[in-house]
Amino acid sequence: MNKLGNLVGSFVAGGVALAAASNTVHANEALEPPKYPWNHRFPWQAFDHGSIRRGFQVYQQVCATCHSLDRIAYRNLVNSCYTEDEVKAMAAEVQVEDGPNDEGEMYKRPGKLADYMPRPYANEQEARFANNGAYPPDLSLMVKARHDKDDYVFALMTGYREAPAGVSLRPGLNYNPYFPGGALAMPQPLSDGMLEYDDGTPATVSQMAKDVTTFLAWAAEPEHDDRKRMGFKSLLILGACALPLFYYKKFRWSLLKHRVVTFRKM
Repeated sequence: MNKLGNLVGSFVAGGVALAAASNTVHANEALEPPKYPWNHRFPWQAFDHGSIRRGFQVYQQVCATCHSLDRIAYRNLVNSCYTEDEVKAMAAEVQVEDGPNDEGEMYKRPGKLADYMPRPYANEQEARFANNGAYPPDLSLMVKARHDKDDYVFALMTGYREAPAGVSLRPGLNYNPYFPGGALAMPQPLSDGMLEYDDGTPATVSQMAKDVTTFLAWAAEPEHDDRKRMGFKSLLILGACALPLFYYKKFRWSLLKHRVVTFRKM
């Protein structure tokens, strides 16, 4: 009888655990973002470099206060969204720690093209302390790290809502149906007219979200346009080589292929 009771108890406990796991999976589900017609989505399309430049401006003035961009150096911006002189002037405004010098001490110097983007926080502990325990992730590969890529980032930037009835959030959290679980520590980062674009484009929420998403997609793959360009050149070269190869196969090699070799006894 005790064995039967233990078996039933184990079965019930297993069912409770399975139900809890199912509820956990359901709670972590997120709304699937819409599909947007990005200019760089198809193999024959390149990035909108004007949008990259505007997106970098959004990153500098909004995102860079919390999020790092560790894999992007100032030199990556040259001829992608800024001229070399513009990037040099931009880098020189940042004080970079270097050294040690001849006396074994670290020192500050103006930034160079080879320097990477400065981090907003010195370490993870400082970042969590400044953000109520939340750790803002690095954005270098954020577009590639998400299943829906560009669509997810844009939907997240524009998807902040009031929590629906029956959903309670802890203090300091914000409701966003596109984020797994719906509770996001990052407050809504964009608002209409919060910055002025250099080219005069109206800085609406959707425009800024589109531009910063394009910039982050470029940051995740700065060689994107060069890779596609090289692919088209390779296809043209291979196509040009295919014609003489077809001729050789059809009219030259076919004679050898159908030749019959016989051996006669002497």
